[in-house]
Amino acid sequence: MSRPPFHADHVGSLLRPPELREARAKAKAGALGATQLRSIEDACIARAVKKQEEIGLQSITDGEFRRDFWHLDFLKQLDGIELVRPTGLTFDAEDVPPMASVTGKVGCSRPIMAEHFAFLKSVTGRTAKFTVPSPGTAHMRGGRNAISRTVYPDLEEFWADIGAAYRTAIRHLYEAGCRYLQLDDVGFSYLCDEKVRENFRRNGDDPATLGPAYAGAINEALRDRPKDLAVTMHTCRGNFRSTWFAAGGYQDEVVQAMFSANVDGFFMEYDSERAGGFEPLRKLPRGKNVVLGLVTTKSGILEKKEELKRRIEEATKYVPLENLRLSPQCGFSSTHHGNKLSEDEQWRKLERVVEVARDVWG
Repeated sequence: MSRPPFHADHVGSLLRPPELREARAKAKAGALGATQLRSIEDACIARAVKKQEEIGLQSITDGEFRRDFWHLDFLKQLDGIELVRPTGLTFDAEDVPPMASVTGKVGCSRPIMAEHFAFLKSVTGRTAKFTVPSPGTAHMRGGRNAISRTVYPDLEEFWADIGAAYRTAIRHLYEAGCRYLQLDDVGFSYLCDEKVRENFRRNGDDPATLGPAYAGAINEALRDRPKDLAVTMHTCRGNFRSTWFAAGGYQDEVVQAMFSANVDGFFMEYDSERAGGFEPLRKLPRGKNVVLGLVTTKSGILEKKEELKRRIEEATKYVPLENLRLSPQCGFSSTHHGNKLSEDEQWRKLERVVEVARDVWG
């Protein structure tokens, strides 16, 4: 199989090694220079790449080792976006991440993280995969209230601008050699939780309109994308220090909007009862792929091979086996804090994904 997503795949982020955490803390305190930090990051990424290759993964990421947060490090580099303290519903944890606020016209006046991808590509002979937050992430946390009504009295202008900004950012990544891009989007799964839908209403949004809006922004971002650029979307219910944000199975109307996004495959969280059943997968368009997130990254308990195979077989009631894939349900460290499992447990879970994929698909 040459085009992603692969039968054994993964979402992207990895637990930060102790030396990397220490180096980044020193750099923030002014005790370590940028050149020294980059050298340590490079070394840690190279080791993580080698480990992924040894396990047998075809898609190789940099573990998001140069980021503090899966989304904010990217979003804050777009023109017109700043980070502010969160409001409304949030994670039940300390040190909750800030959120994006749109204070000016959104654009992309310079490459974002293209040099990060270029280094990753230089240290692997396999498919280098890069992850970025989806366009809807700039809206999702704060809703309409986080988007300046002075700058954007008409929200349609915001969606057009952020779609165009992403199109530019994606072109920069493509020019750096990226051929496998993943858009991380929690918005669709959050829309399946009634508490979150009510929060959207308080923030000035009609939740019924958001699924189509998020998908529309993705399609605008991917308009005229090169044919050799594979793009997937990852969606989950939150991942911060092994906590979660939303619950509820994938609702038909939300899934229908999500599946209208012009991507090659959908990474979907299915590691717990919070995700509901596989029935909504019946709406998957022909020729698209679903990557079943059956392996949890929220604990170190290793899933049994036969149970994973049983659940894959169950999903074949709705999607042909040839269009199914396997992965963990999320990254192992969506933020620099990491989740409640060890590096050894992380690597064992990725090994388990590869083992099961070989058994199932050969």
